[in-house]
Amino acid sequence: MISTAPNNDAFDPRLLRDAFGCFATGVTIVTSQSPGGERVGLTANSFTSVSLDPPLLLFCPATGASALPVLRQSGRFAINILDLDGQVVADRFTRKDIDRFGEHDWQDWDGVPVLASAKAAFACTLHADHDGGDHRIIVGRVTRLALDKAREPLLYLHGRYRRVHVG
Repeated sequence: MISTAPNNDAFDPRLLRDAFGCFATGVTIVTSQSPGGERVGLTANSFTSVSLDPPLLLFCPATGASALPVLRQSGRFAINILDLDGQVVADRFTRKDIDRFGEHDWQDWDGVPVLASAKAAFACTLHADHDGGDHRIIVGRVTRLALDKAREPLLYLHGRYRRVHVG
């Protein structure tokens, strides 16, 4: 049976979260670096393409995300789309008690850290920053990209990592 909620703004947070979780997404690591060299990053599944001309994308970090001030200050960031082997990286970037950039190979794309094993990566400049309730809507203009067509993407659905099954 389908769970329903009243037609108002007072949705049960768990029901809303579960309903949002029904939409399969890819998994990304968003990275940035301060002018002083501090590398920051976070795991995000709220990523989408916006425009081909100009080349724009967006992601939506929580307003309290620790990486957000550095990203805003530098005005540059990378979106790293993870492949099937990227679950370990995704989990690493949800933790605050470890070196998130340890144990993986990173490339420097003009001062922005990019995961060497990413399925796809986009270096961006900050194009727009909008209010999105308890999240921000960060729009980036793509300045560089890489794609490995041979790698399979890591998915997230119903609160768990998944893989594409084509049958």
